[in-house]
This record gives sequence, structure tokens and C-alpha cells, in this order.
Amino acid sequence: MGRLFGTDGVRGVANADLTAEMALGLSVAAAHVLAEAGTFEGHRPTAVVGRDPRASGEFLEAAVIAGLASAGVDVLRVGVLPTPAVAYLTAKLEADLGVVLSASHNAMPDNGIKFLARGGHKLDDDLEERIETVYEEHRTGAPWDRPTGEGVGRVRVYDEGFEEYVTHLVTVLPNRLDGLKIVLDEAHGAAARVSPEAFTRAGAEVVTIGAEPNGLNINDGCGSTHLGLLKAAVAEHGADFGIAHDGDADRCLAVDHTGEEVDGDQIMAVLALAMRERSALRSGTVVATVMSNLGLKLAIEREGLKLIQTAVGDRYVLEEMKEHGYALGGEQSGHVIILDHATTGDGTLTGLLLAARVAQTGRSLRELASVMERLPQVLINVPDVDRSRVGSSAELAAAVAEAERELGSTGRVLLRPSGTEPLVRVMVEAADIDQARSVAGRLADVVKSALG
Repeated sequence: MGRLFGTDGVRGVANADLTAEMALGLSVAAAHVLAEAGTFEGHRPTAVVGRDPRASGEFLEAAVIAGLASAGVDVLRVGVLPTPAVAYLTAKLEADLGVVLSASHNAMPDNGIKFLARGGHKLDDDLEERIETVYEEHRTGAPWDRPTGEGVGRVRVYDEGFEEYVTHLVTVLPNRLDGLKIVLDEAHGAAARVSPEAFTRAGAEVVTIGAEPNGLNINDGCGSTHLGLLKAAVAEHGADFGIAHDGDADRCLAVDHTGEEVDGDQIMAVLALAMRERSALRSGTVVATVMSNLGLKLAIEREGLKLIQTAVGDRYVLEEMKEHGYALGGEQSGHVIILDHATTGDGTLTGLLLAARVAQTGRSLRELASVMERLPQVLINVPDVDRSRVGSSAELAAAVAEAERELGSTGRVLLRPSGTEPLVRVMVEAADIDQARSVAGRLADVVKSALG
């Protein structure tokens, strides 16, 4: 069996790749594995379960809850809330497990299951591997040990989660947002209620788009993967800037008042300086991935700070932050982790803190973001190839080596298989955009021929 867990849980087309049976089985397996690991020792276990508004989330949520309860786990059903809200509630309520049904920025037919450990952090790789192994063992015939009578889990709707999470977001802000006019694009996703409420309570004048989820329109031409509507709305309403989330609101991208995009790297640069002023940037360090623009490294170092880069995936950023006690990290895609206030990327929190910096300084987002100059970077996604052979293809290795010789010290090449989709990402940075496009195009052609 191929590995089910990617860099962000189990994900696939709902009711095809990811079925109700799989959701139920994985949930039972998770309960058994965590019990074996001693997570539930000495008490009756509790799980927090939430989802984004995809139609398929309704039956997948039911399957997950059924699996957990059948394994003796009490369930708090928090309904439609962002991934970081479920993580926050898992920690706040001292639950033993959190489960999120979401495929984040993916199109509506997809869905996913993400397990969170006690404290609201993503499960370690070894626990995910163990869950997958136990799931497969029982899927092929070994019976589950099932509790009966009062041993089965109980299920309770927990409506208080919305208010508790919004209150948390507003409380941690260093200053209010009065005087700012902000457009919020909620991607018809999990933050459609949370984000506008939080920004409004913090004092901003809010215009919302993409805030009418119907189960079918999540990420459909809107949100952090489609910024065109946000740019138009910022111009139409004369807003100071705009914020865009993805389907589960663990991402935040922005658009300044001129329509210029502000990505996750630039947001981290802005927040790093703000946190340094508050003595909140521990060790003067920011953690990013190897996909971050070289301009971020140059900006951070110019300010006398330090940038540490990890493998791609916010889980690896978080691991580095937790191990060394760093406070700020994230990805160019807009996953930004502020570890003092969140255990995972939190798009609403990130947007609020970015807005707080604009309000506190009186400077425009465009001016603040100019602290970092993005070097030309070209990213090409090559679909329908064997991503498992990226590291073993001699033809591809030779093409990369040739490209690196051509770029010299003024650029870099990065090839990596997607952790959530059947494609390979080709990224090229260069001092000149035409050179970056040329090199990236040639490498993409080699990926197709070598791995197709």
C-alpha cells in the first residue's frame, strides 16, 4: 500500500480516494495507536472534531465521529471552523486528539483528514506511520477490540468554540485596527464567519467577499489561490489593503492598496520587524523553507536577524521552531506560524497582526512590504509524472547540474515532489526573470520526459 499520509494529513477525492470507510477506519486506528502510546492513560479520552464547509465534509465528519466514539473516545463536535481554530480548541480544552476534515486550498471535490496531537500540534511522522499500519492490518481482516455499554464514546455539539476562538484572536493583538478599511476574501471556506467577526471586533471597517459557502464553492475562483477578485475589490472600495485566506484558513496572503500582491515571505519580513520591536522575536530568528525567495534571506540578514531554512512543509518549520524555541516561521504560500499564539499556521491571526502593524506604524502595507525585494522566481508545476523518482533519475540530475552551472551564484534551482498532489514542482530563481523562465521551462520539459 502506498503511503496515505502526505505532508498535511490524508487527502484525495472525497468518496473516491477518501471514503467514509477509510475515514472511519483511520479514526479507529488513531484511537488505538494513541492508546498504545499512553496518550489516554488514566482517563477517558476526548477528541475535538471540526471541518471546512465542503459538502463531503458532512459524511466524512460523521464517519470520523463514529469511528472515534466506537473506539471509546468522547467527541466534541465544533462544526465548521478553521484548522487553527480546531488546533486552538484541542489545546484549550485539553483534548487528547483533534481531527480536521479539510483539503485546505484544493478544489471542492477533494477532502482530507488531519489528526492533531494533544496540545494542538500535528502528529509526528512515526505516529502517522503507525496509524497507517494499524489501519491496514484491520482493513485486511484483523478485528478491532471494541468497547461496549458505557465504554463507548459520547458525542456532544460544542458551539462555544466559535466565540472562544474569536476572543482569543482579538485578545492577543498588540493594538487595535481602528481607521483601517480592509477587504477580506474568505474563499467560501471555514473562516467565512470567524475572520470578519475578529477584524470587526478589533476595530477595522470590513468588506467581505467569498464569504457565502454553500458546500460546493470553496476556493472556486477566490481566496489565496485566486487573488483577482480581491485586487478588484480593494480598488473598488478604496480599501487600505486586502487579506485572502484558503479553504481552511491556515494561510494568509495580502494585496496592497495598489493591487500588488504581498506573499508569505514579505508578511514574515514585516512581522519579524514588528516582533523585534516588542522583544517577541526570540533569538532574532525567522524560520522558513527552502522555497522562500532569496530576497527574504537578504532582507532578514540586512536587519541584523537570522533566517533558518527547512524542508518544504509547515510541519518541518514547526518542528524547528519547537526544538529551538523560535517564535516566527512560515512559508511563501502564506502559512505563517506565530508560536506564542498558535500551534499551526493561522491565516486569520496572521492577517490581524499584519493589520495591527499597519495601524501601529501609520505606514501603508506597500511601504512596509518594501523591506523585502523579491528576486525573480519561477515556479512550474509538472502534473501526471512519477514524483517518487525525482531523486533517482540520472537524466534529471544532469539537467539540474547544468542549470546550476548556468545560474552560478546569482540563482538557484529546486525540484521537489508535491506532498499532496501527483506533480513535481520546478522552482528557479535568478537575477533576471527571462533567464529564470528559460531555465525553469527547460527543466520542466526534462521532468516530463524523464518521469512521465
